[in-house]
Amino acid sequence: MRRRGGAAAGSRGLRRSAWRGGAVGGALVASIWGGAVFASQLPPWVPAGEAPLPAWVRSARVLKRDQPLFEAPGKDPRRRGSVDRNVQLPVFAARRADGCPGRWLEVGATAWLCDDAVELSAAGPISPLVRTWREMPDGLPYRYYFVGPDGSFGYRRAEAADIDAPDAQLEPGFAVAIVEERVEGGSRYGRTNSGFWVPMRDLGPVHAFAFRGVELPEDAEDIAIAWVVSERAPLFTRTRAGFTRTEARKARFEAVPYLEEAQGPSGRLARIAEGDEASWISVRDLRRPTAAPPPPEVDVDAGERWIDVERSTQTLVAYEGRRPVFTTLVSTGKGAPGSPRATPAGTYRVWAKLLTSDMDNLEDEEAERYYRMEDVPYVQYFSRGVGLHGAFWHRSFGQVRSHGCVNLAPLDAQRLFWWTSPRLPAGWTAVLPTAHEPGTVVRVR
Repeated sequence: MRRRGGAAAGSRGLRRSAWRGGAVGGALVASIWGGAVFASQLPPWVPAGEAPLPAWVRSARVLKRDQPLFEAPGKDPRRRGSVDRNVQLPVFAARRADGCPGRWLEVGATAWLCDDAVELSAAGPISPLVRTWREMPDGLPYRYYFVGPDGSFGYRRAEAADIDAPDAQLEPGFAVAIVEERVEGGSRYGRTNSGFWVPMRDLGPVHAFAFRGVELPEDAEDIAIAWVVSERAPLFTRTRAGFTRTEARKARFEAVPYLEEAQGPSGRLARIAEGDEASWISVRDLRRPTAAPPPPEVDVDAGERWIDVERSTQTLVAYEGRRPVFTTLVSTGKGAPGSPRATPAGTYRVWAKLLTSDMDNLEDEEAERYYRMEDVPYVQYFSRGVGLHGAFWHRSFGQVRSHGCVNLAPLDAQRLFWWTSPRLPAGWTAVLPTAHEPGTVVRVR
């Protein structure tokens, strides 16, 4: 018999405790919040014989998901990132030090872990040239689902689903990433990436979104492109008497050239085509990024990569030095300037990159509506808990929408994640910058 409600199952305390702290995002942010994130130097190479390993050891297999990595051996080392389960990491050195009952293993540049987190292996290590995730045609690393209007429950064991008391409550609109499906007692259940089995009848799939930004030509000095942000934007033709509205339309998210502007009878119009009678469109129906000089933090002579977020146009431009290379639509925070939901203006550097992070407001006692998005993809934090990330739960790009972060279409989030610094090494699920590889500059204006 299916359970709904009930004091124990429906309590907010159960909901919060069941969903808190399971993802690398929350743990990583909590462990280094407000602290320095740059390493001072690479650790010295360990002399042979200090903590020798058997001659057959070629790699170390990681035993659990999102295993923390640290900058150096010791009792309270700084976080360096995290690595995925079952990854065969290379082993460069071993050392005995506080904080590990056995040996600390160096498994990358400024990256150490305790040997109790791995299984030593004779298998070869992962190739440094591979990505932890391959690029997906829709930019989504998992199959995502929304919880339906009646809500649902999660169970630690599939065989206990719809029989025993639930271990978690999922409210309407929650989003989960399903990594496995199984039939039990004639019903199908899906296992979320956080380990709960949920009845698939309570879930609706997230549909792929094909929108993506535009790669700019190498000789681009200005950004002569715009996107239509109205559902069916009318086009105009220019006559001797002025402008006349036509039956032609442009669809939302269509990219168009931005050739020139002129004053129309009810506002500014932009010309978007050559030699076409219906070649003008209202500027109000468009979002056009504007080029801007780099901030002083960018090494222009070296062609350093950086990102410019323009809140007034809800656009983003990626640069190499002074040259724009990519542009797209975004959704920034919908709060007033200075409010908790506003995307803060300023110049920052990416201080953490995570393949996924759970995002919710379950700790907000005053929230009118609770939300939780599991495994939000391609997260790049640049101002405390504010960052760039993919958003699969809305298609409002070009309009303010978020709770403060810079929302990107999944394909754009995927593209930018692999373009920015620090680079995510093979097999890792999160990475923090070092003095040798600082985070990419992000300016919000």
